[in-house]
Amino acid sequence: MKKKRLLRILALGLPIIGGMVSQNVLNLVDTAMVGTLGDVALAAVGLGSFANFMGQSLVMGLGAGVQALVARRMGEGRKGAAIEALISGLLVAVMVAVPLSLVLHWSAPLLFPFLNSDEAVIATGVPYLQARILGMSAVGMNFAFRGYWNGVNLSSLYLRTLVVMHTANIFLNYVLIFGALGFPELGARGAGVGTALATYLGTLYYVYLAWRHMRRDQLKLRPPRRVLVLSVLRLSVPNGLQMLFFASGLTMLFWIIGQVGTAEVAAANVLTNVMLVAILPAIGLGLASASLVGQALGRGDKEDAMAWGWDVVRVAIVILTCLGLPMVLFPEHILSVFIQSNDTLMLAKLPLQLVGLVMAVDGVGLVLQNSLLGAGASRQVMLVSVALQWGLFLPCAYFIGPVLGHGLLAIWSAQMVYRGLQSLSYILLWRRGAWASIEV
Repeated sequence: MKKKRLLRILALGLPIIGGMVSQNVLNLVDTAMVGTLGDVALAAVGLGSFANFMGQSLVMGLGAGVQALVARRMGEGRKGAAIEALISGLLVAVMVAVPLSLVLHWSAPLLFPFLNSDEAVIATGVPYLQARILGMSAVGMNFAFRGYWNGVNLSSLYLRTLVVMHTANIFLNYVLIFGALGFPELGARGAGVGTALATYLGTLYYVYLAWRHMRRDQLKLRPPRRVLVLSVLRLSVPNGLQMLFFASGLTMLFWIIGQVGTAEVAAANVLTNVMLVAILPAIGLGLASASLVGQALGRGDKEDAMAWGWDVVRVAIVILTCLGLPMVLFPEHILSVFIQSNDTLMLAKLPLQLVGLVMAVDGVGLVLQNSLLGAGASRQVMLVSVALQWGLFLPCAYFIGPVLGHGLLAIWSAQMVYRGLQSLSYILLWRRGAWASIEV
């Protein structure tokens, strides 16, 4: 790989990775603040956050849809059409999020008891979830903006906005949870209100950056055409559904592990969080690849689009291998940061080593998954993801665990096989090259 191509990959990918890391730091800070309120608040906010993610997954899919359109238009040299794609994404975000958030806000007291039957947890979790749900419109618009900035090679603006938003979130959560500086003391509900307000603040900052960007490049604001709005929906809905099924599948996995034992659930929780943090570089590089692939296709250069996907895969293999090695060599040191019980730590040791061994393989799949999304193949990606998770892995996990009586190691081994098969499927789709003929 030429140095120039490597530098371009890193210039696009590193700000995205930085933004994702900042999100995880924010989650840790929020957890630490709410944790001071006790186990009930911590459980309520944890369940509420997960329910909020499931509810907002459809609008989160806008990021991939807008990015695919914007990158293609940039490759064609049509900056004005790229702005039109952004406006279409923002319009779709409002059209979908406003009615959906109102319905979910109203139904939160009815739905939350399905997550937990503890009355104290329900009483604390419902107001938190309702506050978070009201931020759905801002979440959808922010993902549309993220797709735009990544598509025009300005991912540093995405990072800058996240820093502003997260700083505001930490401040607002502090004053609203604990009633500092004369603000009302709202407890766990304050965490939800603070996060929702910070999300809207991020949207306003994105609008300001877009206005400056349009003035600098002398771009005109035009109402989106119906065909472009439909294109955003066509590309975004499959990605949103994929995220919804993934989140639901994760819930099902923890239910299955819960049938095996409580210590296994605790170990799986730590393993999942470590794995999700470790794969962030692959996701960030994948989003960079989505832009590079889309721009190459916009220029009509299918060979260069194919080459960008493989180039980013090579970078991901190196980085993910380096991140996986400590899991293989020093699993106890990593797990002891999160697990105090020696028995639980031993349950998680071999599964973590398995995660480390397949990190690079998983990274290949994540990069090519996003590359396919950048080419507009969101339907194919959704079908592979849902079929392997729900059609293969979850039934196998249930059969291996609760039915046959095997433990966490067997279930986690099945998950690594499933992730490997998913990566192989994306490799085959990428090599086949049918994505290059998709019209966006």
